[in-house]
Amino acid sequence: MKRSYPEQKIKVPRFSEENGFYTTKQRSFMMSRIRGKNTKPERLLKKALWHTGLHHRTNKQNLPGRPDITFIKYKLVIFIDGSFWHGHNWAERKYAIKSNKDFWIPKIERNMQRDREINYYYRRKGWTVLRFWDFEVKKELGVCVRRVINNL
Repeated sequence: MKRSYPEQKIKVPRFSEENGFYTTKQRSFMMSRIRGKNTKPERLLKKALWHTGLHHRTNKQNLPGRPDITFIKYKLVIFIDGSFWHGHNWAERKYAIKSNKDFWIPKIERNMQRDREINYYYRRKGWTVLRFWDFEVKKELGVCVRRVINNL
């Protein structure tokens, strides 16, 4: 995807021992267990949409940003973002990071920047983009489903 986006790309340092980022085997194992697709909030929303009669595609590999849920017919993409990974309440939460700040702060800020780039790309192409936080889907599933229905 060729991007013509006005923001300067945030540089994220590599997570390696040479850069002073030390990790234990236990931490490495825990990080390897974090999923990028088919998460619990994603499955909840998909199931709720299916029960309302809305049939969708999931994790389209050929679409930029790999949306969690796609309605190609209606030009609607849905992303379900993890609150840590995508910077929910970032102005306050970034100061709570205690270890490896030099890696995590640019990493999450780059994720947020990439989200803006993806939103810009789809909106420029005439698509509708919906983004839900993982906790929104878990706590207010009905509200999320209603937003999807209203946008179709």
